[in-house]
Amino acid sequence: FSADQEAQALRKAMKGLGTDEDAIIETLTKLNVSQRQQVLITYKSTIGRDLIDDLKSELSGNFEKVIVGLMTPTAMYDVHELRRALKGAGTDEGCLIEILASRTNEEIRRINENYKIQYGSTLEDDIVSDTSSKFRRVLVSLTTGNRDEGTFVDEALAQQDAQCLYEAGEKRWGTDEMQFISILCTRNRCHLLRVFDVYRTIANKDITESIKSEMSGDLEDALLAVVKCMRNKPAYFAERLYKSMKGLGTDDSTLIRVMVSRSEVDMLYIRREFLSMYGKSLHSFIKGDCSGDYRKVLLRLCGG
Repeated sequence: FSADQEAQALRKAMKGLGTDEDAIIETLTKLNVSQRQQVLITYKSTIGRDLIDDLKSELSGNFEKVIVGLMTPTAMYDVHELRRALKGAGTDEGCLIEILASRTNEEIRRINENYKIQYGSTLEDDIVSDTSSKFRRVLVSLTTGNRDEGTFVDEALAQQDAQCLYEAGEKRWGTDEMQFISILCTRNRCHLLRVFDVYRTIANKDITESIKSEMSGDLEDALLAVVKCMRNKPAYFAERLYKSMKGLGTDDSTLIRVMVSRSEVDMLYIRREFLSMYGKSLHSFIKGDCSGDYRKVLLRLCGG
């Protein structure tokens, strides 16, 4: 890998009349996120121009969004998406849930730091001013990045947690949502998987069915996302991708965000889950749903 060569290749693709989109796709999708950052710096030092500004002036639409997303450091990409979800026209609750429910403590910590530096306010303050009630509480809890990330399962506590969840929901009239939030947002993954098993024997139904019947709207979506991410994160993202493309029209912002943010994390696993869940490959879905350079770059990120 030579940052200098790649920088020159990108400049060449954009210089003069017309833009060589294929060369841009080829160059950027073969690099990883840290190599792209090196190219960004080298481009400025050897060519004296800002690569992202150049790309923005040459490209447009969804294709531009994917390319600029690829050029953005991982934590900053999440920060920009969260900010857009909070400060754009209307709140994009789906985006807030997806990012906060699926990132690790370390990723959340970096998001919080970068958000504050970039916008001068904390992510938590912006969430508090933009969302309400129980949904706000789930997001604030996830924003603290304070989940136990150990693997220890305390059997007695698992029994107790499952019983608590049962008594907070199915067993009573009305729901004590705070019990759900405190258990689902703080316990470690192995422990929660055990809690879900015990819950099924106590309540005679899956925790997800209980959440669906006891809650509604954004709160329901958020807690379901947490459960799904605990069980199988790639399957959660496969579902997000499927829903972004099925039916009329495409939810491009979700499609782009998942493809860009997971391309170097767990895309292989997401593809496998997608195929087993929907009987069609992610590749064929993208192919049928998108077009032009936008389709080309997403297919490269998808691979296979």
